[in-house]
Amino acid sequence: QVELVESGGGLVQAGESLRLSCAASGRTYMPNYAMGWFRRAPGKEREIVAGINLSGGDIYHADSVKGRFTISKDIAKNTVYLQMNSLKPEDTAIYYCAARWGVWMIEASEYSYWGPGTQVTVSS
Repeated sequence: QVELVESGGGLVQAGESLRLSCAASGRTYMPNYAMGWFRRAPGKEREIVAGINLSGGDIYHADSVKGRFTISKDIAKNTVYLQMNSLKPEDTAIYYCAARWGVWMIEASEYSYWGPGTQVTVSS
């Protein structure tokens, strides 16, 4: 069982930055897992933003955020981060972190564990 808690969301203006954190806990060996950041904007489907394997260096960023967002990890803290720069109003969404055993996947259905989400609102 893995528990995930996101933090770091908030209200910012376009062009500003935020850093989201996702802390994982549970009686499991986290380096066996991969984690992803997803978002759901009002009226839209949930989409992947970034993914990372907790062991190894493989990472993924969606085209819509590439060059602006960066996913990273701190294994010692069982924490994954999403640094979001040059935020745009279209980045407004609830951001979720998710975990799955193995490697990151694009499809949300592949993830077994989810955090409650954190709201990110970008004003123009």
